[in-house]
Amino acid sequence: MQPPTNSLERDWQGGLDQKPAAEPITGPRRRSLRRDLGLVFWQVRYEQRAFWRNRARAFFSFLFPIVFLVIFATLYEGQSLAHHKEIPYNVFFVPGILAYGVITATFVNMAMSTSVLRDEGVFKRIQGTPLPRWVYVAARIISAVLIVAAMTALTLLLGRFAYGVHVRGSTLPGFALSLLVGCACFAALGIGIVRLIKSSEAAAPIVYVLVLPLTFISGVWFTVENTPTWLRVVGEIFPIRALADSFQYAFDPRTTGVGIKGGDLAIMGAWFALGVTLMFLFLRKLDRSSA
Repeated sequence: MQPPTNSLERDWQGGLDQKPAAEPITGPRRRSLRRDLGLVFWQVRYEQRAFWRNRARAFFSFLFPIVFLVIFATLYEGQSLAHHKEIPYNVFFVPGILAYGVITATFVNMAMSTSVLRDEGVFKRIQGTPLPRWVYVAARIISAVLIVAAMTALTLLLGRFAYGVHVRGSTLPGFALSLLVGCACFAALGIGIVRLIKSSEAAAPIVYVLVLPLTFISGVWFTVENTPTWLRVVGEIFPIRALADSFQYAFDPRTTGVGIKGGDLAIMGAWFALGVTLMFLFLRKLDRSSA
């Protein structure tokens, strides 16, 4: 090839030799992410308003555990555990009922409401809107976590000022970590279980049959020392026992260190992985049904 003879040919030849500049990733992508995060914020705000305006839903998901706390803690105030006389019953019960409250606000709430949304075709209609499905799911999970945060604060305040039960500062990191892992675990399971629920009418019976019997063998209401060994083994398989035990471990005055119980966290982590798997299978099934 002959060398270029004029400036135009030199510029054209130089353009061929140059590699295309890398497209910056900070422009449209950042704007899209900022827009999606804004949608998450507005959807969370909507979910919160919808939750608190539904009085029945708010009562059973938020206030019901608080009612149980007041009833049981008042009835058994001043009593001690049968096998641990040095520990008041309320020191055991307050974190146990808090675990139950976390489960109702995440697993029960998410499973029942998600099954209704599926049957009403809300997930299909979302595909025709600018709202990405992941934004919608993330906003519902964040809304459930905010409900748990409010319930936790109210439970801790009642426990501290009405019954003299509190979590120590040294074990607060373990309690906070257990609360975070528990929320993630039961929120994922709450959405994922809907794949196995055929209709919204069956959601409430199925969910409560899964939850209530396990609470009685998981140390939520009473200690499990007097239960048969095989029932204790069954309870230890499921995450309800792990969540309640991790909270009670943080509240236990005999606990040393930061209050982290690795075995309970591992069990909840395994169930979280199962919940995420079921959740993605459920969302994929929705995609196939709407195709």
